Amino acid sequence: MIGDITKPEIIDEIRKDAGPSFDVVLSDLAPNVSGVWDMDHARQIELARCAVRVGGMLLQVSGSMLVKVFQGSEVREFRDHMRSLFDEFRIVKPPASRAESAELYFLGLGFIGERAE
Repeated sequence: MIGDITKPEIIDEIRKDAGPSFDVVLSDLAPNVSGVWDMDHARQIELARCAVRVGGMLLQVSGSMLVKVFQGSEVREFRDHMRSLFDEFRIVKPPASRAESAELYFLGLGFIGERAE
């Protein structure tokens, strides 16, 4: 499936192709980077917010979500929001991610938010 995560109709398309709800949602979204870090970070965090919005509509209660984020000025607010939606929250950096890379992954386990319909 190819779609635009920023468009509200993507939820209906996902449900039509894959089903009404999910145990796990994975997001490895990243913008085409421009080299202007503040702009790239803001664009990536916006994609992460879209992923969490979509995940909140698709995840079953107690489901899990993994979201890529770029470190930067907006990451703390996003972290706090995502943390509030799950029983357990972790920040992970897989071995495949270069040590100098600014990417991290936020892992939410035990979705507690209400599913939006």
